[in-house]
Amino acid sequence: MSERLIITDHCPVPAARPYARPLLIAFGWLCVALGAIGVVTPGLPTTIFIIIAAWAFARSSRRFHDWLYRHRVFGPALLDWERHRVIPVKAKVMAVSMMGLSIAVVAVLGAGSWMAPAIMAACLSPVALYILTRASRAPI
Repeated sequence: MSERLIITDHCPVPAARPYARPLLIAFGWLCVALGAIGVVTPGLPTTIFIIIAAWAFARSSRRFHDWLYRHRVFGPALLDWERHRVIPVKAKVMAVSMMGLSIAVVAVLGAGSWMAPAIMAACLSPVALYILTRASRAPI
């Protein structure tokens, strides 16, 4: 079975089946919209939504994928992530702060049990550790 491939800078990406392309395009645009809202809304992350949109577009639309990578606001962060796995300090602080705030809100407003915040902390701690251990700047 031969799969159609979309080529990015350094690795081939399997393209979605034809019936899935419209769904991935719609999902990609939803993520772009949420990322754009996150640029001006405190507490709503931008970076992760744009990375997810890039993933969806890489499998569904070369035109939208290329547009996203050439975008003046989103493009540089995507390229830094793709080439060097860089997460900017501002994005790290926001992501980890929101995780901590989420756990605190559930602990304070939760059902009175320690179980829900403990499960959240157990799930979010590895994610926070991953985020914090990525580089903050591209190598010079």
